[in-house]
Amino acid sequence: MSYKNILEEIEDNILTITIDRPKKLNALNRETIQELHNAFKEARSNEEIKVIILTGSGEKAFVAGADISEFADFSPKEGKRLAADGQEKLFNYVANFPKPVIAAVNGFALGGGLELAMAAHFRIASDNAKMGLPEVSLGVIPGYGGTQRLPQLVGKGRAMEMIMTAGMIDANQALQYNLVNHVTEQEELLEFAEELANKIMKNSMVAISAAIKSINANFEAGVNGFETEIQEFGRSFGTEDFKEGTSAFLNKRKADFPGK
Repeated sequence: MSYKNILEEIEDNILTITIDRPKKLNALNRETIQELHNAFKEARSNEEIKVIILTGSGEKAFVAGADISEFADFSPKEGKRLAADGQEKLFNYVANFPKPVIAAVNGFALGGGLELAMAAHFRIASDNAKMGLPEVSLGVIPGYGGTQRLPQLVGKGRAMEMIMTAGMIDANQALQYNLVNHVTEQEELLEFAEELANKIMKNSMVAISAAIKSINANFEAGVNGFETEIQEFGRSFGTEDFKEGTSAFLNKRKADFPGK
């Protein structure tokens, strides 16, 4: 499928999705959110794709925020629908995606951009990256999961400070806060992301999908994460990957997981 606002490249079972609105610093508008949803939906059913890397075009920004011009005159009802639709189509969809999603943050990740990065399963950042949720400076709050995911990642106090001050932190602060896992030089960012993807793909993708579901369950209201883990652990015993993995271990050979 061809897109107006994003680019796709598949190589060695890795799908790289690049948000490509450089003149707008890759800001998210409704069309881009829909295109990202469509790309992830296609990737879900494409057996060739095992890991997704999400990044922005150019050297300045991952995503510098939402496209404010689209909703500046919205009513409360329209604003609520904007947040609900965005979370359903993209942010929650990415967070619960069954294949690993790595955000490669190459510059500004502000507002909806940081929320998108936080929806990914983990983040790496270039050394010029700057991150923040500046929504309160516009008289609104983060609406794409920012008030929920930021405290989960950095703790309540730091999240409160970041949101209340509407300030930005740099890549090293983000690393200190556990908001990102690694910081690299910008020219090495995608290569490093691919190295991580290759490490992931040496393992059972079926088990990884179950692990994603189990980890996420701990953060869902009314869900017992331990019970989800028990259920997914039990299901693992019925997979071909489990048979291959245990056989390879017992026979002292490298596992060749069928992905089933």
